[in-house]
Amino acid sequence: MSNDTGNIADLAAEARACASVQWHARVPPSWIQAKPSVAAGGTERLAAFKPDEHGRLCTLQRLDVLDTAAEEPFEGIVALVKQVLNVPICAISLVDKDRQWFKAQRGLEVEETARDISFCRHTITSMAPYIVSDATKDSRFADNPLVTGGPKIRSYAGIPLTTPDGYNVGSLCVIDTNPRIFSDDDISILRNFARVVSGELELRQIASIDLLTGALSRRAWFDIAEAEVMRSARHSRALSLLVIDIDNFKAINDTFGHTKGDMVIRQVAQVAQSQLRRSDSFGRFGGEEFVCVLPETELADALALAERIRLAISQNLLDCLEGQRCTVSIGVSSVGPGEADIVPAFERADGALYLAKQSGRDRIQSAEVCVLQTAARRVA
Repeated sequence: MSNDTGNIADLAAEARACASVQWHARVPPSWIQAKPSVAAGGTERLAAFKPDEHGRLCTLQRLDVLDTAAEEPFEGIVALVKQVLNVPICAISLVDKDRQWFKAQRGLEVEETARDISFCRHTITSMAPYIVSDATKDSRFADNPLVTGGPKIRSYAGIPLTTPDGYNVGSLCVIDTNPRIFSDDDISILRNFARVVSGELELRQIASIDLLTGALSRRAWFDIAEAEVMRSARHSRALSLLVIDIDNFKAINDTFGHTKGDMVIRQVAQVAQSQLRRSDSFGRFGGEEFVCVLPETELADALALAERIRLAISQNLLDCLEGQRCTVSIGVSSVGPGEADIVPAFERADGALYLAKQSGRDRIQSAEVCVLQTAARRVA
């Protein structure tokens, strides 16, 4: 890509080629649609549009992208679009229940705004581009605080970010502080990059799932757990976690084979997840080990849940083990006051799991009890 910011025409041509050809190699085929030239007020159906707000919010949650760290694909897109269209502001906005949150942005000083004052809340209501040429002369926006105050929006163009099942989860938008008539060419470029963003969101979701069990991948779980730590600190809420390990798994593999071992892993994951709430995040940490983060859950409640999981698994007769049972050991911990990430609590829970294994397996162990016992021994 050329670094010559003065030659916008060349950059635009290069961006169109990039958006329509090279980047599509990374986008699932279901996302690639015909790309007719459409005027600012035109329409284009990428999928059967679904206006169901509850379903839209569930789809947004499924993507597991809200409140996540910066990621290069999205950062690169907003930087390039800002440069190519010569605008001061570009953002990838995800519209949540009460807010819009920016997965990536250039030119803004905030990470989110209230939904009811956002321009992007209008963009997600249809499949067409949403264009505002002069917000100060538009009765819908003239008194909007984002227009009368910072960032002093004057013109806006947004393209909905549509999932394969037809839900608009947000928008790729550009903003100017001067009145502007966005051309068909501008909209075409923006539309192509919106497809790329939508494809990246779906690829991110695919990469976040463990294919054997359907649980979160290790990386995806840590991303969500870190976000939960920040959320619990912000709202002074309890947060606990479980580390679960299948007992004697090597013996299972040695006796029944690795194919049956995979079946055990899958069934244990299913039983464990059946005991969880929708707000709990369950992941496969690796091999036969799983992790679960429990928002707004005190240690006592986490221990009770761990016991329910242990019992449900130990009472389950497995066909793949010729009617035998398997058991799990579980370490339990809570995030302490002032802890800024999930790692200390995870390490405590992992240590508790190790003690549960040493103590005979098929049991749960509280990390906090381990800490108290260690402290008592030191005093003695």
